Amino acid sequence: MADLNSTFSNMKENYREIFLKSVDAIKGRVEELRPLNFEGDIFDKYEINSIGAQWQNAVIEMFEKDICREIYEKWQEILVYRNNFECKGCAICCQLACSEHSPGELQKRAQNGDEFAKQFTSIFVPYKTKDEAERVYPEYFKLLSEHAVGDVYFYHCPKLDCNRCPDYENRPDICRHFPDNPLDILPESCGFYEWRKEVEPVTMTLHAMMEIIEYYKTKIVIPLMEDRNL
Repeated sequence: MADLNSTFSNMKENYREIFLKSVDAIKGRVEELRPLNFEGDIFDKYEINSIGAQWQNAVIEMFEKDICREIYEKWQEILVYRNNFECKGCAICCQLACSEHSPGELQKRAQNGDEFAKQFTSIFVPYKTKDEAERVYPEYFKLLSEHAVGDVYFYHCPKLDCNRCPDYENRPDICRHFPDNPLDILPESCGFYEWRKEVEPVTMTLHAMMEIIEYYKTKIVIPLMEDRNL
């Protein structure tokens, strides 16, 4: 069993390196659009229709039409590649579902039309004590206890029978599509562990790029974005 704290620390370090490389890559694409002999900064405030404003508009358009499309297409490839792997029946995902929302909060979200909350509350019930949850996957429980920001609530599927789903072929989408995030921590017993391991670097790159793009869009002067009807 891999040490999860070491795994988590390595993920953080890898993400930091990937993030810095992505900053340089996106900055390079922004600079490619810089008008010839223009000296301003992309985050400066410019008059509408000025050369600087045109550059900013071109950058935002490049983010939305080019980079975001590239990110989406690569993300779809990752999800399609997931189909090459399958559940091995370790049942940890059935026995230890986690949420930052309490049972009451999830019920309220479900009543307000949140589809994920509706499915979640139709399947999972909360553990009576944290000790019960901890016994399922002690290493993961410890990792969350040390690194999670805010409360974490633990749930399980009460229908599980000897680590088997009694209606596996008709399982709901929330189960059928798990795991849908390649950055989730998975036990080595999970059939999707190798998928997660293989696609982690690319997934981190996509995540970093989205973070950086959002930063640019936040920092580029709002009136210019309003002028573009964004």
